[in-house]
Amino acid sequence: MKLPIPSQILLPVAHSLRRHPKRVAASLAVLLLGTGVTAFGVAPMAPDAADLPVRQVLEAVESLPTQAQTDSLTDFRFKLFRTESTRSSDTADSLLKRLNIDDSAAAAFLRSDANARLLLSGRAGKNVTAEASDSQQLLKLSMRWPTDDETTFKRLVVERGATGFSSRVETAPYVATARLSSGSIQTSLFAATDDARIPDGVAVQIAEIFSSDIDFRRALRKGDRFNVVYESLEADGEPLRTGRVLSAEFVNAGRPYQAMWFQPPGLDANGAAHKGGYYTLDGQSLRRAYLSSPVEFSRISSGFSMRFHPILQKWRAHLGTDFASPTGTPARTVGDGVVEFSGVQNGYGNVVFVRHRNGHETVYAHLSKLMVQKGQNVSQGQTIGLVGSTGWATGPHLHFEFRVNGVHQDPMMIAKQSEAIPVAAASMPLFKQLAVGVRTQLLAAASITQTRAE
Repeated sequence: MKLPIPSQILLPVAHSLRRHPKRVAASLAVLLLGTGVTAFGVAPMAPDAADLPVRQVLEAVESLPTQAQTDSLTDFRFKLFRTESTRSSDTADSLLKRLNIDDSAAAAFLRSDANARLLLSGRAGKNVTAEASDSQQLLKLSMRWPTDDETTFKRLVVERGATGFSSRVETAPYVATARLSSGSIQTSLFAATDDARIPDGVAVQIAEIFSSDIDFRRALRKGDRFNVVYESLEADGEPLRTGRVLSAEFVNAGRPYQAMWFQPPGLDANGAAHKGGYYTLDGQSLRRAYLSSPVEFSRISSGFSMRFHPILQKWRAHLGTDFASPTGTPARTVGDGVVEFSGVQNGYGNVVFVRHRNGHETVYAHLSKLMVQKGQNVSQGQTIGLVGSTGWATGPHLHFEFRVNGVHQDPMMIAKQSEAIPVAAASMPLFKQLAVGVRTQLLAAASITQTRAE
């Protein structure tokens, strides 16, 4: 028996169908879909796999041919490469043995060939690169070394050919790469650069660049720090010598000093390229009228002061500065001038007097060799003689004096007070542009110290 649906239920449903036909249709679709899914879920499962029939199939498989591969491996040859440093006790046989080469013909050639003998002549520590066969026979051997020319190096090549060995010496240009480094002073500049694995040539350049502002012999403090970007001159990827310092920063007693190398573009009035130099990052030249030292950075054995004279055995004023340096060290004039005297004079031994402008005069004494003559024009940094121990000297050193109108002066103070020349106005836009990059490089170099500390 069917019961009638009350009107209070039918009326609202009819009303909803009229107002929301799409919504009601969608609800019905979902309901039906759910019913379908439910119906699928209760459908009967497939037969059990264990009840299915099993059939075994056997088939013969032929292997691929391998003889061609075996023949290829038999004929395959490979090369071995190795690098060793020469030793003072090396012979041709011992060097080849360390290179894992067993080749009597190669050893005989290294002993007899004039070019090949360069391997073991001269100083030890030269890097030798060898290329050998898998049977330990020498195929090629090469060695590189620097020359007096700062732009090129020499390369020795020994090579096996169809008729035996041959050798040749080649000249090739360096490839300059920039290196960044930094360090902190604990005892001395050289100790700090050694710790940072920076070449001595870079340390010398840093001291030279800032010599007019910092006394590297007496004014360094523990905790002083430096950042530097410099050139490494490489021969076939092997660093052979140090190039120029490109930029540097030194913080001495909390005060920072910065410098960058800059060469103005174009030609001067004589048609020659403008000379480059070091400048502060705001464009002031660090090249003064006088260098602070007549020799490259070295230890001062006796400064401008009173001292006990080692020969006269009494206290007397020491009106100069003594630079302890090995015999043969180049002595250079600290400024442009004219040679006033070059010869032997009393306790000075071999001595050179140079007259500069404004009544200035410099003296270079105890030289082992004189390299200029009276009346000769000399320029700043020019070698005028070699350090020695002639005259009243107890050991090899350079005695240096600076006189103003005949009165002795402290050369360090004179160097600091000498004038500096700024970048020319025409070159200043380019200089400022380059200085921005230099600041970034020095910041990157400074981060090396932080990374090392961490």
